[in-house]
Amino acid sequence: MEGIIFEKGYKENEALRSSFNELALHTFGIEFETWYRHGYWTDKYQPYSFIHQGKVIANVSVNLLNLVIEGESKRAIQIGTVMTHPDYRNQGLSRKLMEIVLEDFNYVDLVYLFANKTVLDFYPKFGFKAMDEIQFSTNYNFKPTNLSRIRKLDGTNPEDLSFIYTIASNRKNVSSTFGTIGSEELLLFYSIMVFSHDLYYFEEEKVLVIFQKEDDTIHLYDIVSTEEVDIQLIVNRIASPEIRRIIFHFHLDNCEFLITKEIHQSSNVLFIKNLTNVTLPKKFKHPITSQA
Repeated sequence: MEGIIFEKGYKENEALRSSFNELALHTFGIEFETWYRHGYWTDKYQPYSFIHQGKVIANVSVNLLNLVIEGESKRAIQIGTVMTHPDYRNQGLSRKLMEIVLEDFNYVDLVYLFANKTVLDFYPKFGFKAMDEIQFSTNYNFKPTNLSRIRKLDGTNPEDLSFIYTIASNRKNVSSTFGTIGSEELLLFYSIMVFSHDLYYFEEEKVLVIFQKEDDTIHLYDIVSTEEVDIQLIVNRIASPEIRRIIFHFHLDNCEFLITKEIHQSSNVLFIKNLTNVTLPKKFKHPITSQA
């Protein structure tokens, strides 16, 4: 089709950013404008888009970050927000954008993404391989513990978000087996758009904890601290007598709990393109708060 042009990294172009947001809202039911206006859409998040008549019609976004794997930092990009306007589908636009992205970032160790199950045949064409993730969980018996001073943070409050960003920018990874480095802006996206009511700061431990309770289960999404964290202590702090199970949405290394490891059942499948033959752990879980 004539008149289609390519643009990337245009976050300061209000018209294109607005069109990008419109397509993202229509495709995924999410928007990025709030994240942008809070100041956390940085150059680490780069949309690669085709534009027609001033509108974003197809996109593949790049998230710049590093992965920590078995204690070593590996250069990586995480691909996300892959979308095409319905009027422009079946024209190979996503394929062309993927080719541009892979050419631009052929120097990294790993390229990866999470794909929904309707497009599982697409990514292997570019050398991606589907990988199983592990879900860590434990059966829990309530143990009363001393109360900690807990400050509930507000994901709509700029001061609280700045506080979270400072901690996240200097965080110590929960796991040295598998985790992300430099993904604090993604954490802020989740803090603003997903978990704005689930943010708790434990003042004595100096730990940010993101969790939700669902009946007799706690979903523990992230533990953010500049120091090493006693996970068992944190769980005992947030649990209540009715809690019988804890589900961890990140990788766990050593833990005093008896941990169950099962294949993670999700609507999204992890695909990895391993450019430098990095040895990946046999079992691992990507942290949900840095998943694009």
